[in-house]
Amino acid sequence: MTVKDIQSALKATVSSGSEYLDTEITSAFASDMMSEVLAFSRGQSVLITGLCNPQVIRTAEMLDISCIVLIRGKEANEEMIRMAEARNVVILQTRYIMFSACGILYNLGLDGGII
Repeated sequence: MTVKDIQSALKATVSSGSEYLDTEITSAFASDMMSEVLAFSRGQSVLITGLCNPQVIRTAEMLDISCIVLIRGKEANEEMIRMAEARNVVILQTRYIMFSACGILYNLGLDGGII
């Protein structure tokens, strides 16, 4: 699945990284706690979160996460966008809640794995 597929499925807008929409995504992780993301996420993941601050971008960078989906209508601020662009990270914004966003992507074949 590509970032473009995720954008389409979640009816999301792109805040940064529109040039990377063809990036392949192989798994997903959803959490508002970056400590959980650091402990359990895998590379080539999409991170689904309602947390909207620069720490999300730093976490994505450490784990080679190439796409962040901000849920519940959250919007990336200028600092987040600037950081994401410098690190080639796509930020998508959707109005779906976390449960719905995860279900949509899971039904399309994106897996999160087992701990």
